[in-house]
Amino acid sequence: MTDELKDRYDVVVIGGGAAGLNGALMLARARRSVAVVDAGEPRNAPAEGVHGLLGREGMPPSELLALGREEVRRYGGHVVSGAVGGAKRSEGGFTVSLEDGREVTARRILVTTGLVDRLPEIAGLRERWGKDVVHCPYCHGWEVRDEPIGVVATGPMSVHGALLFRQWTADLVFFTHDQPRPSDEEVEKLEARGVRIVDGAIERVETGPDGITGVRLASGELVERRVLTVASKMEARAGFLEDLGLVPVEHPSGMGVHLPADPMGRTAVEGVWAAGNVVDLSAQVGSVAAAGAMAGAQINMELVNEETAAAVEAHRAK
Repeated sequence: MTDELKDRYDVVVIGGGAAGLNGALMLARARRSVAVVDAGEPRNAPAEGVHGLLGREGMPPSELLALGREEVRRYGGHVVSGAVGGAKRSEGGFTVSLEDGREVTARRILVTTGLVDRLPEIAGLRERWGKDVVHCPYCHGWEVRDEPIGVVATGPMSVHGALLFRQWTADLVFFTHDQPRPSDEEVEKLEARGVRIVDGAIERVETGPDGITGVRLASGELVERRVLTVASKMEARAGFLEDLGLVPVEHPSGMGVHLPADPMGRTAVEGVWAAGNVVDLSAQVGSVAAAGAMAGAQINMELVNEETAAAVEAHRAK
């Protein structure tokens, strides 16, 4: 289901995940005209359920989004299918252009487009992403508990990730793959927790009817594993903001690139707000929903202040 996109709104929310829908919900309840434009490419689509979200534990991601859309519409908000190709300043605010040629103007923009996970170029890895190739112990750890798990190193945070996943299994292997071998201190920590270190490049992930069966090294050795964890390179979906002078930058953690914004969601461009994984790369569903709600409330307050200033000026002119 998709709503008809009108010509103008108080706020256009770009991205219809938890952050975007919760921001739109706050704005619609504040009696703002709001449209959510969603390309239908949620990051967590491969996952069977959402975890760590009180009251919605284990709910399929698609079901959670369907409930969110229904709630936004209940208060008069629109949810529109489409991909945004660009945005620019125009009279009274901004013009947002969709890739199919449609355009819509808005007084404010809230960007909640999330991110894309870039995985190592290992044969068979991408196909199992979100199933038995996972990235977050708090999102997936319980579901893969006590399985033989392999951690594929992708950067300096991989040892940290391995020590976290050790909480969920005693059978853990750390694959250095194409990364430098951990420092002596890191090796000591891994060995102290019973984590085996396997050096050498990975050639492919081998699978059977029930999923992953092992990791084949370039040397020919097969290390049997049932689950792999990989810290992806996370890239904010924000290229369409280039005409407004907003370009994603390297995140301070080194985990990827994000769109900087203050704790309320304000970006460096007045009138453009951002929330969710496009800003905070590691945030879970509950956190991004809360960030969307905060940004929505702050946008409403900014519009209230703008309207009040205009009303005061008109009152003085009488």
